[in-house]
Amino acid sequence: MFGIFMESFVMLKLYTGLKLLLLLSFLSWGYLLIKEREKRVRILLVYVPVIILGLFLFPVSRKLFVAAGLDGETYYRILWTIPMGIIACYGACCFFAQHRRIGLVVSAGLIILCGSYVYKGQYISKAENPYHIPGTVVKICDLIGSGNSGIRVKAVMPPGLIHFVRQYDATIDMPYGREMMVGRWDYYNAVYEVMEKPEVVPVEELLAATREEYCQYIIMEEGRQTDIDPEAGGLVLVDTIGGYRVYQDPVTVEAVSQWQKYYGDEE
Repeated sequence: MFGIFMESFVMLKLYTGLKLLLLLSFLSWGYLLIKEREKRVRILLVYVPVIILGLFLFPVSRKLFVAAGLDGETYYRILWTIPMGIIACYGACCFFAQHRRIGLVVSAGLIILCGSYVYKGQYISKAENPYHIPGTVVKICDLIGSGNSGIRVKAVMPPGLIHFVRQYDATIDMPYGREMMVGRWDYYNAVYEVMEKPEVVPVEELLAATREEYCQYIIMEEGRQTDIDPEAGGLVLVDTIGGYRVYQDPVTVEAVSQWQKYYGDEE
């Protein structure tokens, strides 16, 4: 039981980071515990979060969660039901309302000090277009996508692009997604294993994996080294966009075309 409790505590630590924003939420919760008089607000923002947290850390809760057929790795999602942001903001507003001068200074100071510059995030950048995703992704998707035809296309993308592709064009499928970026999830995908070889990408091995997944396009970073020239291996360089080479695999394109033709006839 203690081991299950510690696993849940580690999930809580990873979820919150145990950093200043958590402290801000805790201070706001403490202020509401003392000052809030409205019953409904006390129940939702003071009592319920404590109950949820207690149940989350209670080992039997996790056992029941898994026994119900749910994935134990997603147990942390129970923490999503704790309105930490609402608690922090509402508590700060109540403090400001009761102490206009010092409340403004303290609340603003805590929010600034506890936060971080958003553009420091690995996958956050200043907007380049109305879609709020990198312009390179838009150009690549426009090149390989099927437009308004609705025909699905499958492509292999480097890790730096996969977070954005489906946000722009849902008709572009990929053999793997962001789950491959999280080591503790321990996912395996044959295409990803070849694409992310530490030094040199073996082209023939890559093609064997991508053709198994019916990938018509392979997008690689310009600086990515391969054991042989991808074009010598049978790929066609369609274009180079924003530091990425866009290759088409004629073998897979033909195979998919024949399958779509056959499938269409069956329809």
